[in-house]
Amino acid sequence: MQLDYRLKIMSEHEGADFFGVADLSHAAEAIKEQGGLLCSKYPKAVSIGIKLPDAIVDELPNRDNPAVAVNYRHAYDITNLRLDLLTSKLASIIQQDGYKALAVPASERYDNERICAVFSHKLAANLAGLGWIGKSCLLVTPEAGPRVRWSTVLTDAPLIVTGERVDVKCGECRECVDICPVSAFTGESFRENEPREVRYDARKCEKYLYSSKDHCDWNVCGLCIYVCPHGKK
Repeated sequence: MQLDYRLKIMSEHEGADFFGVADLSHAAEAIKEQGGLLCSKYPKAVSIGIKLPDAIVDELPNRDNPAVAVNYRHAYDITNLRLDLLTSKLASIIQQDGYKALAVPASERYDNERICAVFSHKLAANLAGLGWIGKSCLLVTPEAGPRVRWSTVLTDAPLIVTGERVDVKCGECRECVDICPVSAFTGESFRENEPREVRYDARKCEKYLYSSKDHCDWNVCGLCIYVCPHGKK
C-alpha cells in the first residue's frame, strides 16, 4: 500500500480534520533561519490539523468567566497532545519504510527572544494548500477559518505534494486586527518576503497572555480565532 495513502488513512482514523503534504524546497532558507539545519535538511512535510471545538471557541468573548477560560485551555492542551501522538505515529510509519522523519512538537517554543518554535506549522500547512496566512498571522482554512491547531512531520520520503498555496481571502476585513485587546496586529497582509514583525508584535501578545488573572496564573484570549468570519460561517 502506498505510503502517502497509509499516512492519510492513519490521520483520518486518529481524528485529524486536515492532512496535506508540502514541498519545502523553496522555503529552505527561511526554515534554516528559524530552526537551523535540524529542520532545513528535510525536503517534504506532512501537515496535520485538528479543529478546535466551536462550542468552546464561540464562548471566548466571555473568557473572563473561569469556566470558559479553563475549558478553552483544556481544549488547546488536549488538541496539542492529540497532534503530538499522531505525528509520532506517522513518523514511525515513515521510518519503517526506510525514510527519515522528524515529528515537530505541536506547541513547544525553542527561542524566547524571537518567541517562536523550531519550525512553523502554518508554513507547512500553507505550502500544502490547506489555507492562507491571515492578518492575524494565523493559518486560515476555507473550511474552519483559524479554528485549527497544527503539527508537522518533516521527512525525506518521496511523498506526493497535495496542493498549491491558497490565495489570501481576507480582503479588506480587519476584524482580527480590531478585536485584539493589545493591538498586536498592524493590519498588513501577509507577504512571504517580509518579517513577521511587519504584521504582528509577538511581545505584546506574550505579555497579555501571561498576565495573571484572579483564578489562574495565565490569561486566555483567542479573540482573533473567535472573530474570523471564515471560522464562523
